[in-house]
Amino acid sequence: MYVNRNYGFWMTFKWSRKPFYYGLAYAAIITVLYLVTEIKFTLPWQPISIIGIAVSFYLGFKNNSSYDRTWEARKIWGAIVNDSRTFATAVLTMIHEKSGENTEAIKKEIVYRHLAWIISLRYMLRIPKTWEHKYGPKNTVFVPTYTEILNNGLDKELLEYISESELQHYRTKTNIPSQILKKQSEVIRELTLKGLISDFKQVWFHQLIGRLYDNQGMAERIKNFPLPRQYASVALWMTYVFCALIPFGLLDIFLTSDELWIWMTIPFSGLIIWIFFLMERIGDYSENPFEGAYNDVPISSITRGIEIDLREMLNDEKIPKPYPVENGFLM
Repeated sequence: MYVNRNYGFWMTFKWSRKPFYYGLAYAAIITVLYLVTEIKFTLPWQPISIIGIAVSFYLGFKNNSSYDRTWEARKIWGAIVNDSRTFATAVLTMIHEKSGENTEAIKKEIVYRHLAWIISLRYMLRIPKTWEHKYGPKNTVFVPTYTEILNNGLDKELLEYISESELQHYRTKTNIPSQILKKQSEVIRELTLKGLISDFKQVWFHQLIGRLYDNQGMAERIKNFPLPRQYASVALWMTYVFCALIPFGLLDIFLTSDELWIWMTIPFSGLIIWIFFLMERIGDYSENPFEGAYNDVPISSITRGIEIDLREMLNDEKIPKPYPVENGFLM
């Protein structure tokens, strides 16, 4: 996620420059053909503008839908932050002391396993899907620190918080985060049987774990169900059709002026085509908030923030540092 105050104009242009260049080239071909052949193939601007209005409305709908997906994803991870703090506080304060039981070690184990859940969920949400953009988070050269951490793999991060044997057990399962939450429920039940947690607190813990399952499920829904392809595809093809007509309509307008103004068809066509494809591109890159692109939800930085909070509650040593902002981006 880009966190500086504004994107610079040239940053925005560099990200979306191809439609502008293609638009200039296309308009230049149409204009030259018109001058060379002298065939009257211009079109009145009025019907073209009506198509442009329809395309604008459709792009607005697509962008709103894409923004809703991104904002919902951010709210889900905000809930994960809150529930993680609640869960860790409850573990540290609601487990009774009992002779013969190393309760401090038990508390640390449960909190560490919760951190393993968050990390494994983050990795799962970053697995590429066929409808996402082809580049993955490993290719995000603008955040080299995170890229290096990601290349180290899930196992290395999880082994900081769970044992090798427990990790190997999870590796035999399809959905590691779900299995970790299941393990947490089993541990809570065992603590209840030992008298370290009352029956009432056991029910409360299970309700809290249920909320974590809900958060995970909502994140998976966004990850595994794309913006319906008919909406994404139709918006793109409508933009192509409209932009293909632009030079013909502008020729009709500029022909009413001096002959020199015919050449103004080229820059204005490129500008209009660039603006429409820029709007389409913004919606396209907002559809999938977990793919690790420029403006996705920074789930890696959020995860690291949770790690810091919970390990400070445990009074741990060697607490990790927040991920740095690199080139204006957080991951």
